[in-house]
Amino acid sequence: MRQTAGGYRAPSRVLVIGSGLVGMSCAWSLQEHGVEVCVVDRGRPGAGASWQNAGLVSPAMSVPLPEPGILRYGVRAALSPRSPVAFVRSADPRLVRFMAAMVRSCTTRAWRRGMDAYRVLNEMAVESYEHQRAGGVEVELTRGDVVACFEHPAETGAFLHEIEAVVAAGQATEVALLTAAETLAAEPHLSGKVAIGVAVRGQQYLTPQQYVPALAKSVRDRGGKIVEDTVVTKVERRRDVLVATGPQGELEADAVVVAAGAWAGGLLAGHGVRVPVYGGRGYSFTVATPEPFREPVYFPVARVAVTPQGDRARFAGIMEFGSPDAPPQRARFHHMVRAVRHLLVDLDWSTMADQWMGARPVAADGVPLVGATATPGLYVAGGHGMWGVTLGPLTGSLLAVQIATGATPAPLAPLDPLR
Repeated sequence: MRQTAGGYRAPSRVLVIGSGLVGMSCAWSLQEHGVEVCVVDRGRPGAGASWQNAGLVSPAMSVPLPEPGILRYGVRAALSPRSPVAFVRSADPRLVRFMAAMVRSCTTRAWRRGMDAYRVLNEMAVESYEHQRAGGVEVELTRGDVVACFEHPAETGAFLHEIEAVVAAGQATEVALLTAAETLAAEPHLSGKVAIGVAVRGQQYLTPQQYVPALAKSVRDRGGKIVEDTVVTKVERRRDVLVATGPQGELEADAVVVAAGAWAGGLLAGHGVRVPVYGGRGYSFTVATPEPFREPVYFPVARVAVTPQGDRARFAGIMEFGSPDAPPQRARFHHMVRAVRHLLVDLDWSTMADQWMGARPVAADGVPLVGATATPGLYVAGGHGMWGVTLGPLTGSLLAVQIATGATPAPLAPLDPLR
C-alpha cells in the first residue's frame, strides 16, 4: 500500500478478475498510475462477451436497456421463440430476481435518470479509445455511420423516439432520414425491400477479437501479469489484504476489481451490491461478402447489427436472458438469418461460420456498476450490457482513478454499485 498526501492508502497491487474489454481496460489504466496489476480469468483474454460481438463504438446509441417498451418485448418473447428478446427456460431464482428488478426499472423516469448518467459517459467514450491508442494499443477503430434500416416507414417510430430522447437528454447526436434510394446508395448490400433508413453519423467500430488481445499485449508489455484458465469463486478481506479463492488456490492483493461479466453476481454476494446482474446472451456469426460492407448496418425490428470484417460481415443480435454457462440454442442463428435475409442481397448464406454465443453482463436497472463495494478494497466494473465495447475503456479508466487516488470521478457517481 502507498500513503497519499491526503492520507488515502493507495493499493500497490491490484487483482482484476476478468480479462474482457472492461477488466483489461481497468488493468491498463491502473498501470498508468504505477500500480502493479494481475489479471485472472476463467478463460483467455476477451473470450467472454468481448470476443465476437458487433464491435460498435456507438455513443449515439448507448442507452439504458430497461424502458417502458421492453415490457412489450417481454410479452412477445414469451409467445414467440423467434423474438429478438428471449429467455432460456430456467428455474434459477437469480433470473426471477433479476427480471423483477428490471420490470421495476421500466419506467420513463428511471430511463431518463439512467440516460443522464449515459450522456456524460457517451461524450467521453471516444477520447478513452484515443488515449489507449496513444499509449501503445496497436489496433485502430474505423469511423462509419450506422445505417438503421426499415422495411416499412411506420417501423421507424420506436427507433426515432429513442434517438429523440437521447437528444432531449442533452447529448449531441447527428442523424439523417434517408430515402430508399439514399439508403441503398449508402450500402449496396441492402435489397429493394428496405423502404427507409436512418443514418446515425460519426460512429465507429472495431473487431473485438483483435482489440482485446492487443490490449492484453500492452498490459503484459508494461509488466502486468495475466493468469488464464483460472476460476475465482469467492473474494474476501483478511486483515490488510483481499484474497480471491478458487479451485486452483488463492491470490492476494491490496485491492480487487470484479470485472467478471455475467459471472460477477456470485462474487459480489455479501459485499453490499443490491442491483442484480445477469447474462444477456448475444449470438453472432459471419458470412462471406463479394464486396465489403461500406458501413455498419442495423435492423432495429430484428435487433440485428451487421459490421464489416474485411471479406466477411459479422451479424450480431438477440438478447436472451439465461445462464452464461448454458449451451447456445442453435436455432437462434437461423432465426437471425430469417429475420434479415430478405433485406440483403449478394450474400451466400451457406458460408455462415464463426457461430458464437456470449453472455453480456446486464445490470437490472440498465446502468453499469462501477466503483467501490461495501468491502474495503473490493471494487466492481460491470453490468454494461450491450455497451461494454462503447464504454469499457472509459469506465476502466475512471475506476482506475478512484482506486489509485481515493477520489471518485464525477461520472462514476450514478454508477455507484451500492445505489
